Amino acid sequence: MALANEVYAATSTFPKEEIYGITCQMRRAAVSVPSNIAEGAARCSKREFLQFLNIARGSLMELETQIRLSKDLGFLKSHEVLLERSNKTYALLNGLMASLRDAR
Repeated sequence: MALANEVYAATSTFPKEEIYGITCQMRRAAVSVPSNIAEGAARCSKREFLQFLNIARGSLMELETQIRLSKDLGFLKSHEVLLERSNKTYALLNGLMASLRDAR
């Protein structure tokens, strides 16, 4: 959830005309990551959990693209912190997915 909190803080300075554009997209993608992890964890099977982790990973990659685009558009002064947090989250997701697959 730390990544989502950081995305909300970073996007609070985006131009107001982007409130329904990239601001909304980044926030939704950022919230989607922990939401899908939580929903998957509540499922009754490892297979379902893995499916939700895959969705979370996809949202994370979507967010990374939007972070880079926001930097290119000049909306983000510094994007390194967000990308670092995203990379750490990606590594944790991959580790969790691997451990679930190995536990079969």
